[in-house]
Amino acid sequence: MTRLPNVSAAALPPPRPQVLEARPALARAVGGRVSTDDLDRLAYARDLWPLALLWIRQGKIPAPPDAVVWPGSDDEVSAVIKLARAKKLAVIPYGAGSGVCGGTWAINGGVTMDLKRFDSIGEVDAAHRAVEVGAGVLGETLERKLNSKGWTLGHFPSSIACSTVGGWLAARSAGQFSSKYGKIEDMVLSTRVVLGTGERLQTPERPFSGPDLTPLLVGSEGTLCAFTGAKLRVFPNPKGRVFHGFEFSSVEKGLEAIRLIFREGLRPAVTRLYDPFDTAFVGKAGAKKKPGVPPSLRGLLRTSVLPAVLRQVTRQTLGRPSMMNRLQQGFSRSRLILMFEGDPVRAEAEDRAATAICRQLSGDDLGEAPGRAWFKKRYDVSYRMSRLIESGTFADTMEIAAPWERVHEVYERVHAAASQFAFVLCHFSHAYADGCSLYFSFIGSGESEEAMETRYHQLWRAALAAAVHAGGNVSHHHGVGILKAQALQDSLGEGRHALRAVKSVFDPDGVMNPGKLGL
Repeated sequence: MTRLPNVSAAALPPPRPQVLEARPALARAVGGRVSTDDLDRLAYARDLWPLALLWIRQGKIPAPPDAVVWPGSDDEVSAVIKLARAKKLAVIPYGAGSGVCGGTWAINGGVTMDLKRFDSIGEVDAAHRAVEVGAGVLGETLERKLNSKGWTLGHFPSSIACSTVGGWLAARSAGQFSSKYGKIEDMVLSTRVVLGTGERLQTPERPFSGPDLTPLLVGSEGTLCAFTGAKLRVFPNPKGRVFHGFEFSSVEKGLEAIRLIFREGLRPAVTRLYDPFDTAFVGKAGAKKKPGVPPSLRGLLRTSVLPAVLRQVTRQTLGRPSMMNRLQQGFSRSRLILMFEGDPVRAEAEDRAATAICRQLSGDDLGEAPGRAWFKKRYDVSYRMSRLIESGTFADTMEIAAPWERVHEVYERVHAAASQFAFVLCHFSHAYADGCSLYFSFIGSGESEEAMETRYHQLWRAALAAAVHAGGNVSHHHGVGILKAQALQDSLGEGRHALRAVKSVFDPDGVMNPGKLGL
């Protein structure tokens, strides 16, 4: 197994003097729950942005916060922000640290504010189909509690076990079933926040007449406010599910099938179309396993032999991405997975209608097995990144979105741009009546750690530029953070002035999560 450098807390820069001076006041604000210990600062120095994994392999550490606080009430959050304004300290709201864009990096130091003490889950209001939830509640905890009472939020991000409601709101999260239930902003009835002024605010419950601040706050990534709670829409647990898989002769035909399904008013909970090379991998899912390595040797192979082999071949293969990507020209078929859920009769009827559309486009009917195989392992991919890191590569994902008339061009342009720097796969998911998300996976390498980091940055600049120029956006559900901040500002054009004007009203001293969204 690859040995990572010993990243020691002793290597951290000391807390800034102004934070140490403010420590007693911070302690009073949060009932003593404040730390300037190096180990705590190290633990909060990064999220799951893959760039940090490259840095750790080099023995580097992202800029840490100077202090960490754990407030437990809206008043305590307000007190921390007001103190930060008075002392000119940055405040970084923190959920569970599962983000992948550097959204919680303390690039200017300051105070990281962990909000997981906001962990309350109210009783479901069955008449209004709503529940009050604290911002620090983990997604898996919330869903299990709702399920036990006969309800579901319908929100299933791949990070459900290690992400919070507040993080979902901050980054405009989308779950795997968003085609039916919507993204998190579609589930929000009202939010409870503390603005960058220190002012507490509860937005009026939707729907209501008058200006709605919720769309301005949801997706602001801690740059305008800290979320402390929300009232969310819930749904009855589905009584039936129908799975189906199809294969098409090309990506274009698969995309046309999805477009027609949604334009006909059908709403599958899950819609996933894999590009040809991704289909080659997905096609093995559910296949009967052949007798292989004895159980006594599997651990040794996984922890020693396989990583060693991968380290030897990585730089000769992934270090030459154009060669690897040319292999994709030998594949053409694209697999589509559909799942309908809810009332069993309606789910069956929608599946029949979708099947008719797929057959009209000459899709091969694969039955229910591919969909069931995906459902069984739908979270596995989130926990395979470490194997790639151990093999001496870099790996990342990029999720963007585009309207139907631009989706295929965005796919081709991003694929071409990224293929210069990494091996590229893509699937299309989170589909809607007006377009869908494109979820790219990148795997690359280089002659050295420094070369890999250079290639990583080149990859992202090229891929985001290609997406925007082809008519896509820069993010669908992972957020912007630091990674996409410049691309977001460039894509907004004159609209960036409006974003900065909102920032000046809600956070006049610029203390809230500096640098994220380019603010």
